[in-house]
Amino acid sequence: MKETSDVSNKYYVYVLYSLQDGGFYIGYTTNLKLRLSKHAKGEVPATTLRIPFKLIHYEYFINEKDAKAREKFLKSGFGRKQLKEILKRTLFGTNI
Repeated sequence: MKETSDVSNKYYVYVLYSLQDGGFYIGYTTNLKLRLSKHAKGEVPATTLRIPFKLIHYEYFINEKDAKAREKFLKSGFGRKQLKEILKRTLFGTNI
C-alpha cells in the first residue's frame, strides 16, 4: 500500500480559459508547467483551435485516483456549474 503522505507524487487538475471562445478546458497532468507550454504551442490536439488560453485554476493532489476523480467531476454539468460559481469574480471581473 502506498503511503498517502508521499508528496513526491504530483498530480494536477487544471482549468484553462480560452481567450478565443470563452470556454473552459479542464485537464489532468503530472507536470503542469510542461502541459501549459504544450497548450500554448498548440501541441495539444483538443485545444489547438482554441488558443490562446489563460490558466485560471489548478488543484494539486498526491493521489492519482483523487486527481482523476476531481477532473471527471469538474467536467460534469454540476462540476462546471460549481466551477463557474467559485470563479465568478475571475470570470466576470477584470482579471481575464
